Amino acid sequence: MVSTSKIKSVDFYSDPEVVGFASRVCALSLSFDLSDIELFRCYFLGFKMIVSHFDFGIVAKRVASKKIPRDLTEASLSGAGLSIIAALSMIFLFGMELNNYLAVSTSTSVIVDRSADGDFLRLDFNISFPSLSCEFASVDVSDVLGTNRLNVTKTIRKFSIDSNMRPTGSEFHAGEVLSLINHGDETGEEIVEDSVPLTGRNFDTFTHQFPILVVNFYAPWCYWCNLLKPSWEKAAKQIKERYDPEMDGRVILAKVDCTQEGDLCRRNHIQGYPSIRIFRKGSDLKDDNAHHDHESYYGDRDTESLVKMVVSLVEPIHLEPHNLALEDKSDNSSRTLKKAPSTGGCRVEGYMRVKKVPGNLMVSARSGSHSFDSSQMNMSHVVNHLSFGRRIMPQKFSEFKRLSPYLGLSHDRLDGRSFINQRDLGPNVTIEHYLQIVKTEVVKSNGQALVEAYEYTAHSSVAHSYYLPVAKFHFELSPMQVLITENSKSFSHFITNVCAIIGGVFTVAGILDSILHHSMTLMKKIELGKNF
Repeated sequence: MVSTSKIKSVDFYSDPEVVGFASRVCALSLSFDLSDIELFRCYFLGFKMIVSHFDFGIVAKRVASKKIPRDLTEASLSGAGLSIIAALSMIFLFGMELNNYLAVSTSTSVIVDRSADGDFLRLDFNISFPSLSCEFASVDVSDVLGTNRLNVTKTIRKFSIDSNMRPTGSEFHAGEVLSLINHGDETGEEIVEDSVPLTGRNFDTFTHQFPILVVNFYAPWCYWCNLLKPSWEKAAKQIKERYDPEMDGRVILAKVDCTQEGDLCRRNHIQGYPSIRIFRKGSDLKDDNAHHDHESYYGDRDTESLVKMVVSLVEPIHLEPHNLALEDKSDNSSRTLKKAPSTGGCRVEGYMRVKKVPGNLMVSARSGSHSFDSSQMNMSHVVNHLSFGRRIMPQKFSEFKRLSPYLGLSHDRLDGRSFINQRDLGPNVTIEHYLQIVKTEVVKSNGQALVEAYEYTAHSSVAHSYYLPVAKFHFELSPMQVLITENSKSFSHFITNVCAIIGGVFTVAGILDSILHHSMTLMKKIELGKNF
């Protein structure tokens, strides 16, 4: 038995004669209490001894003398074809793997909305109403928190359109259309009717006879019409005395009962009562679509204001007898006279910021000094565009074609849809749309946001109302959002798969080539009649 002290004193690296001794000692090392370093030295010297006695030349000679199989050295047509097929297979599989590596994989999750755009949401819309005049079209917004904004105009634009949705002029500017109007205090006086009643049979005659024809389109049941009636008849009397129709013949005040002359009122696109229109001889041009070119009066309705307005229209005729078009430049006219809508339709477009709570967007006829016949109101419309959130331009979508399966399908679901009431549903029809909005956001794996959009589902219905019909869009935002994360693929995984493709195809090709070679050899032996 060798003592521990003797083993510890041996210098394994300086005395080559002790290598044999050290190897034997290492075999018994487990029997002694040696440190980890000393054990490592024992094993290392044993390995060194084995390597020093190994003759690599003998191995090389044996490998060189070994006979290589003939199927690996002999060229054949089948081998060449198989090599070509293998190469093409490698290229094809490499292309598929490269395409899979470049393709973006995504994972979808539903989380609580974490929007960073605050408590408000942008709402963009463009809606055409073929039977609602821009004169009275009003956009209102309300929500469950008590917000109630009526007749929003700051970010809204209106354009007159015909029944075929074609624009008929520039932007409609209402001015002071719906301001507080003075009706005077003549309601208690006896009413003497001095204005001329017009019908469909004599209307065109009067418009061609008098250079200035001022007409009050009214309805007997209308509250505002009854307030106007005393002042209107008194003003008609004063104008008749000042400008005698027989002797002067420059102006006359008339009236039309729209409950009796419905066709005449519709022909002039009358939707609210009373409507005071000014027709100038030679300027009321009409075409096949019944487009008119005349003015509406929106000023005070007391006798003094009405007379002053008519006088301002008549006086310039003495100075310029041949120029009767819409060219009055008085301050009173600029404030109270506006060009009337040339058609009965209106396209309403614009945007507004709404709170992220359930709310309503409503378009209806509204006025603080007119009445409306709900049975004659038609709220048919065509939704040209309706979207929520920051509008994503088509160019941006083209940059993110890979996002098409997830975005761009429902952010404008109502666009281009028509909701037309051909009177087959009856009067007082309100058209409602119920919109449920969900935010969708696409982010990269590092958290960088690529794009976000608010998409919605839409359900529409019609309802009969006892009140004035409206076009109503009820929207409700979901507290959850859809989060789509792009997951990038590892390059090392791609390289591993490429190596597997090359090795796999090479192995399969070798197996097939060996099978073909042995099969052909076997067939040749059979043909030669060799017995094997």
